[in-house]
Amino acid sequence: MKRITPFLWFATEAEEAATLYVSIFPNSAITSVVRYGDAGPGPKGTAMTVSFTLDGEAFVALNGQQAMPGPGPISFVINCETQAEVDHFWERLTEGGKPNQCGWLADRYGVAWQVVPTALPKLLQHKDPATSARVMQAMLKMTKIDIAALEAAAAGS
Repeated sequence: MKRITPFLWFATEAEEAATLYVSIFPNSAITSVVRYGDAGPGPKGTAMTVSFTLDGEAFVALNGQQAMPGPGPISFVINCETQAEVDHFWERLTEGGKPNQCGWLADRYGVAWQVVPTALPKLLQHKDPATSARVMQAMLKMTKIDIAALEAAAAGS
């Protein structure tokens, strides 16, 4: 997984758009789809995120269920292995910027970023729907993502 990945926000068309894009460019494929579960906020079974490559470059598309707030539908996701990495990028990028819900922020220049621990998509794809629902509910209450709180939610604590 790349450290920084271009992130495209759609209301509900992420999977459709990714399918179109990979049909246009050579060396392209949809690599994974994370679907909404019972906890939403999108309809159960619809795509939440679609990871794909275009001519070998990684992208992620999100169905945010509404128009993206802020400067536009393109942002960057920073994939972090540890809480220390989450904290570092969050603190530096919010200096003069504006934090938002679910790990999103706008930096001092208005560029949109999402600081995401790699544990989040793994927990959201848990085979037990109740576990993934608890993780989703915990994440929806956060600004900066807290790995320990996500793991506690997954464990039912």
